Amino acid sequence: MWVPPRTPPEASLYRYPGTSIENRTKEPSNVANIKSQIKRNKTNEKARERNKAVKSELKTEVRRTREAIAAGDKAAAEKALAKASKKLDKAVSKGVIHENQAANRKSSIAKQVSAL
Repeated sequence: MWVPPRTPPEASLYRYPGTSIENRTKEPSNVANIKSQIKRNKTNEKARERNKAVKSELKTEVRRTREAIAAGDKAAAEKALAKASKKLDKAVSKGVIHENQAANRKSSIAKQVSAL
């Protein structure tokens, strides 16, 4: 199998003329040329940001429930459990998390609340 010879690092300095010294050794970013793929990249980025926000809210609600459980406050824990369950169900309907994952999380914290 033929392997091409390694080019010395200074050879890449001349590959992209007109760029600053810091950027000369960096490869150009992989940007799509096809119009539909550029649009998909935009929508994917929006969806990623939205999903990230929803997942963050989920973690917060589940954490609040666990904190109420740790404090031993059954009323607050049940209230927090209802909120967390609602958020988990919404995340499933939006397609952010899988239905089974939501069911597992809900049953886990519900079991802890009922044990109080």
